[in-house]
Amino acid sequence: MVALPMLAEAAASGGLQIFGAALGAGLATLGPAIGIGRLVGSTVEAQARQPDVAGRVFTTMIVGAALIEGFTFFGLIICFLCLKA
Repeated sequence: MVALPMLAEAAASGGLQIFGAALGAGLATLGPAIGIGRLVGSTVEAQARQPDVAGRVFTTMIVGAALIEGFTFFGLIICFLCLKA
């Protein structure tokens, strides 16, 4: 409820784009952060259960994390492009 007057003031001054871009950037980084956390946790658990395949599991984790980070950067770029428009 505290943010509503600030949001109304930002809309009146044309700053709603900045608010939207900031909200989008926050959401674009929150989801992947949770995903990478779960990915690393599962990788550590798999390495603890089967240490002999730890190298392959680690490599797969790195590829998955890189893909997640790629989508994160894509989302951030879209947010910043919407800010410029």
